Amino acid sequence: MTVIDANRMHEIETRYPEYFHRSFRQRFGGLMILVATLLYSLYAVWFFDLPKLFAEAHWERVGIYLSQWVSYDVQPEFRIGDDGSIDIRYPRFSPLGDNPHPDWLVNNPDGSITVSISGTSRSVTVSKSETIVTAHGVSVPVEVSSGAPKVVGPVPGWMTVYDDNVLADLGFAGNVSISVDRVKIRKRFIGWANFIFDTQSSFFDKPVGEVVSLIVSGPRIKPDQSNLSLAFDDIWNNSEWQHGDVWTKLFQTIVMAFLGTLLGSLTAFPLAFLAARNITPNRLLNQILKRFFDFLRSVDMLIWALFLTRAFGPGPLAGSGAIFLTETGTLGKLYSEGLENIDNKPREGIKSTGAQTVLVHRYGIMPQIVPVFVSQTLYQWESNVRGATIIGAVGAGGIGLKLWEAMRTNANWENVAYMVILILIVVFIFDAASNALRHRLMGTKAH
Repeated sequence: MTVIDANRMHEIETRYPEYFHRSFRQRFGGLMILVATLLYSLYAVWFFDLPKLFAEAHWERVGIYLSQWVSYDVQPEFRIGDDGSIDIRYPRFSPLGDNPHPDWLVNNPDGSITVSISGTSRSVTVSKSETIVTAHGVSVPVEVSSGAPKVVGPVPGWMTVYDDNVLADLGFAGNVSISVDRVKIRKRFIGWANFIFDTQSSFFDKPVGEVVSLIVSGPRIKPDQSNLSLAFDDIWNNSEWQHGDVWTKLFQTIVMAFLGTLLGSLTAFPLAFLAARNITPNRLLNQILKRFFDFLRSVDMLIWALFLTRAFGPGPLAGSGAIFLTETGTLGKLYSEGLENIDNKPREGIKSTGAQTVLVHRYGIMPQIVPVFVSQTLYQWESNVRGATIIGAVGAGGIGLKLWEAMRTNANWENVAYMVILILIVVFIFDAASNALRHRLMGTKAH
């Protein structure tokens, strides 16, 4: 074991005082940061009242909304007449079309009607005097001949009795609402109804093989139009899914992001040369332009969109303008900082030859900054594809406005899912393309 004497120890302490005489900040800085983070977290929990927020949240709605993203429902209504007749009615815009005859609805010989909600385990039998709901292994009769519906026997937990109504919750499969003179059933199906052809199409409810046969070699449905053209028109103008309008709005979003980013980069590029201290030695001009970039960046893209929709009205022009203003500030700051960090030796070497300023910039600066500038611009373009969706919700055009309209109805969640998936696909494609271009420009391999 090596023993160090006092003189040697004093010499080491003198040579490396930062290790032996650490300041209070150095000794307790990490602990202070940890304590401050903990105190701030406790403050945030108290300020937002998170325990109460989580306790009172309607978590069941999450499942309801998610189920509506991937399913649709059919709502037949059975009206019971005074003479005991049962009249079946469907909503005006039923997914089954104008004259539905579903196989899950059976007319019984005794005049009653049985509706299969989920196979034989969940079903409803409607007659003039009672409605029998079968679920969870039990059948519960509900009398409807008196002044109010009445459950015969014990009321199960999945059934709720109100003054003039009995509601049976059958889970994801649907529900049944029973009153004196009518029974309303909500039956849920997995999938997106009429995604290809709506109920008004000539190809509606036809098997895939028959549709293909009609398009390829079948007789013309409309004498003045081929079946292929008719099928495309029916898909593009689908009234329930509005494919044509959705794809047009999606293209508007892409154009908004591209145009706004392009104009912002073209404007920021020359201004960045004037804002960079090492390129333009005018401190007043440098500061004015940098504060101008800060102003444009400090006002969020969403706020710019609100201003411009007031000025120009709703539409993609306001959206492109909002992206242009934001990107001028963002790219101007990035470009100017990139210029201030270049290596001055190539620039000085070209300047020493007596070359003009334009040539100095062209051969001394541009080779250093072009890959970085293009990489930054591509990243901003990719981000603006997402941002253009958000600003569309305030009237700036694009698919964002379409998405907001579908969400406001609180009934077309499958349409919301459709547009969200399209947006995700576009973002993924642009993200992959942007990454590939950046790596190609920077001379690195994409991972």
